[in-house]
Amino acid sequence: TKVLGLRNQTYFTLQGFSHLAALQVFLFMGILLMFLITMTGNFLIIVVATTDLTLHTPMYYFLKNLAFMEICFTLGIVPKMLVDLVLERKVISFTACALQFSLVILLLTSECFLLGAMAYDRYLAICHPLHYAVRMSRRVCFHMVVTCWVTGVLISIGLTSWLFSFPFCGSKEVEHFFCDMAPLLDLACSETSLFRLLFFMATVVIILIPFVLIAASYIQITHTILQMPSAEGRHKAFSTCAAHLVVVTLFYCTAGLVHLKPKSSLWASNRKVMALSYTVVTPMLNPIIYSLRNTEVKLALRKAFGRRQFFSMVPL
Repeated sequence: TKVLGLRNQTYFTLQGFSHLAALQVFLFMGILLMFLITMTGNFLIIVVATTDLTLHTPMYYFLKNLAFMEICFTLGIVPKMLVDLVLERKVISFTACALQFSLVILLLTSECFLLGAMAYDRYLAICHPLHYAVRMSRRVCFHMVVTCWVTGVLISIGLTSWLFSFPFCGSKEVEHFFCDMAPLLDLACSETSLFRLLFFMATVVIILIPFVLIAASYIQITHTILQMPSAEGRHKAFSTCAAHLVVVTLFYCTAGLVHLKPKSSLWASNRKVMALSYTVVTPMLNPIIYSLRNTEVKLALRKAFGRRQFFSMVPL
């Protein structure tokens, strides 16, 4: 087999959902609908969190950044997937593949740490309300968000540079609908065991640190809520955390499990379906969850559009 190095490797072929030829139109329509909902929902979250003065708080500052991450993540994967569903030749250049991979790593890493920052914000708001304004000042929130992005950028640059320095075998057929780590490593013609080990260790650290912070925060939050004397106070405190808890659960049950799952005989065939959950479904559900579970967001949306019936089907 001819080995193609970095200099003469010009493109890859994304296999995508070629094995589901009879369902290409159905997949295209379904994914296009979810793409439009994702872009609209996250864009609305950014608009109302920016324009409504009542939402100029740390919680919605983080939510606005989360929505922006979801938009970037979706734009980096879904448009190319939609084009490939209607074209016979599903090619992506070597450079575009590297850029797509780096974007995925950057945004998944940044989102992990941002979800941890959001949990810490809820912890301070509920457990230490008197110190909240000082400890979560605008400056502190800005530095936390910048740290999330910088961490993602550094890890993305390191992993992308290393992965795409490997020589790839002649077939160049990527068994996925985007440039992910596992199918690309399957094409590498050199020893990749050290990279696989360090990638797994990096994934564990990236996921574990925010997860420990989230778990510790919610243990303290639960303890504080249970000690509140009034049922109304407990309900109000819990309602401010419910949407974040659902989003965290979705993220860790999709992206987290996919990247921590050990390789198996069934893994290669199920990889694309499982990845579809965190590349298309989760970014679509996040703004819906925050809209339905958060009274302030619903009120801001009603105010922004001037239509009280806009969310009348959803009880406040």
